[in-house]
Amino acid sequence: MLFPAIVFFLSLLGIVGLFVVKYLEEQKQKVLLPPVLRKKADEQAIQLKGMLLAKRAEVANLPGNFLHLAHVGVHVAALEAARFARYLEAQAHRLADFVSHKHHFKKGETRSEFLKQVKEHALNNNHNNGSVVGGSQNDSEIL
Repeated sequence: MLFPAIVFFLSLLGIVGLFVVKYLEEQKQKVLLPPVLRKKADEQAIQLKGMLLAKRAEVANLPGNFLHLAHVGVHVAALEAARFARYLEAQAHRLADFVSHKHHFKKGETRSEFLKQVKEHALNNNHNNGSVVGGSQNDSEIL
């Protein structure tokens, strides 16, 4: 936004300057700029006009090119955001494992009396029958 504003105000100053020179020449009835300088300025103006006309086609393509570049930029930004989210997810899992008391889980003793009795009963039956838990041939043996 700054560049177009600078170009606009420089152009405006140039136009105002031309009007001032024209006004002074009419007031004094005398040419202020030497003919050699006027001729060089006219040649430069014609060259500038030719360059602007040649660049008109490229300037017409700018919105399409800008739209394509914006699409590519948004696509790349989305991919990078997804990669960063995956990295943060992995770091969150690492932190959760580090903080968790279950990181190195070891089965502890139960506090429930009922579960303790069930465990003792299952151990006593297995030692008496010589079978593994759940490996009994006859379900009536367990009961």
